[in-house]
Amino acid sequence: MLAQTGEKAFDNKDWVFEIKWDGYRAVADLRESVIQFYSRNGLSYSDKFSKIVNALDHQNHQMVLDGEIVAFNKEGKPDFQILQKIGENRDLAMTYQIFDLLWLNGHSTENLTLVQRKELLKDALTENDVVKYCEHIPENGIDFFEQIKKMELEGMIAKKADSIYSEGVRSSDWLKIKLQNTEDVLICGFTEPNGARKNFGALILGTFTDGQLKYCGHAGTGFSDKILDSLHELFKPLMIENCPFEEVPKTNAPATWLKPELVCEIKYTEKTQDEIFRHPVYLGLRSDKDKEDLMNEKEEEIENSSSLKIEINESKVQRDSTKVKTKMTKAVTLTNQNKIYFPESGITKGEVIAYYQSIAKYILPHLKNRPQSLNRFPNGIGGLSFYHKDAGNDAPDWIEKVSIFSESNEKNIEYLICNTPDDLAYLNNLGCIDLNPWNSTVTDLGKPTWLALDLDPSEKNTFDQVIETALCVKEILDLAKIKGFCKTSGSSGIHIFIPMAAQYEVELVKNFAHLLMQKVQQKLPDLTTLERNLKKRDKNKIYLDYLQNRTGQTLASVYSVRPKPFAPVSMPLLWEELKSCLKPTDFNIHNALERIKKNGDLFKPVLGKGIDMLKALKILSEI
Repeated sequence: MLAQTGEKAFDNKDWVFEIKWDGYRAVADLRESVIQFYSRNGLSYSDKFSKIVNALDHQNHQMVLDGEIVAFNKEGKPDFQILQKIGENRDLAMTYQIFDLLWLNGHSTENLTLVQRKELLKDALTENDVVKYCEHIPENGIDFFEQIKKMELEGMIAKKADSIYSEGVRSSDWLKIKLQNTEDVLICGFTEPNGARKNFGALILGTFTDGQLKYCGHAGTGFSDKILDSLHELFKPLMIENCPFEEVPKTNAPATWLKPELVCEIKYTEKTQDEIFRHPVYLGLRSDKDKEDLMNEKEEEIENSSSLKIEINESKVQRDSTKVKTKMTKAVTLTNQNKIYFPESGITKGEVIAYYQSIAKYILPHLKNRPQSLNRFPNGIGGLSFYHKDAGNDAPDWIEKVSIFSESNEKNIEYLICNTPDDLAYLNNLGCIDLNPWNSTVTDLGKPTWLALDLDPSEKNTFDQVIETALCVKEILDLAKIKGFCKTSGSSGIHIFIPMAAQYEVELVKNFAHLLMQKVQQKLPDLTTLERNLKKRDKNKIYLDYLQNRTGQTLASVYSVRPKPFAPVSMPLLWEELKSCLKPTDFNIHNALERIKKNGDLFKPVLGKGIDMLKALKILSEI
């Protein structure tokens, strides 16, 4: 969740107000034994800020926390430049100011209101000298802002008390109201020093306007001798001959140009009509941000201020493009298209969206009229992921929804339905790398249209053993005169689907799947298991998962990209393709469309005529 810029302080009974800390935004994931601590763009902070990680090691709950790393100077005031010196002194006076809770003891809290999340956070968090709960003031923003002025802090954050947490979204439900004007910019060059000044005179600054890098001023103050030395060392490998701007700006001294890679923060008094900073002062480097972050932030500002709608191309995505285009009838706003979703291969969010648009006519029949359980990766496969079922108030009116009562939550949940390319793009833009539809449709949620068998290998199984198990399933199906259809899971397993055509109640389908898996386990007792408990399961055996046929259970859809390295795709197979040379990574975002066009939809029969279960049961009882 990111804040838009607010103009001035205000009072409002529906809002709360917090200090705007001048530091590094950071997420702490305490769900595993090893704490993950990272920036909002996925950069690990675990080593650099080991003092905070150590201080988080004594919490009593599994949590995912959102907050700000803040360093303090000798006067006890937050000082962003002090934070830059962490490499010289890992024991600097610092705190982790925690202002939000995203996950607690097995449950996402993101659909709770801000006040509810903060109440849970305050109860769950164990504070110490480093780990701090960030307090808030309700309603009285103007008085609070006056206190911030007296304390000479950076500003305040205004937040709607009932706002839910939307990861990676810059929302008007959160507003940053600054005491002084600050902005993050790119260092694009420097001028020669005058007099006794060493290394350089002023930084030449750049920012993005309409996707183009534009000159926005130069900063010649805010540097100590030590900063001048350290920056000049960073500049040496970035020096280039040509100016990075289309129009070479006038400078008051000869310029040396740099690749625009380093981001710094400046403060300034105002901007001219040409968007040039007046009296900019260097505050420090933003090692938590890069050029792409600045470009994305500018795009978000444009979207938020003018409701600019970006379109995506159905056929192809250009990897160096900042925008992806498609033909859509509804207004689908897409954000952060250049964000890297798969770090090992550089595949972007825009490429994922474009892939799904290119295969929409093949995948949508398998999603149509089915509730979707969303598995969201807003920062790619290396960032925090979370499950999301309830559409909430943020989903647009034009996307279909179905209300289903949840016994575990004791309330109705609004599930999204994915019927059109627009719906598909909307879900992808939320960070849904794979699509996870129910086994049944809204026509009759109690009667599945397919039965799903999940062959789930343990850590010591090979994919050849998975293939052997799948062929054993086919042998059982052939004996029962049942036609099944197989696909790679897109991970390490194989899925086998059997058409049911909504003829039987969900409990009957689940029990039939159990029977099939029992027959397979009897044939392969040394290789397979029906033990669901991971702690009890033999690590040399493949789990025969029939429980995927319970109400509301989901598997990744056919043709889905999976959130695994190199973007593998869950791909339908002909049974004769199940050979030892097959690898689960053979099909990916780059080659899937070509194969689908060549073979057509091999999974189409799954949506067709269902099997005669009673006849099959009679045959199986005789085996």
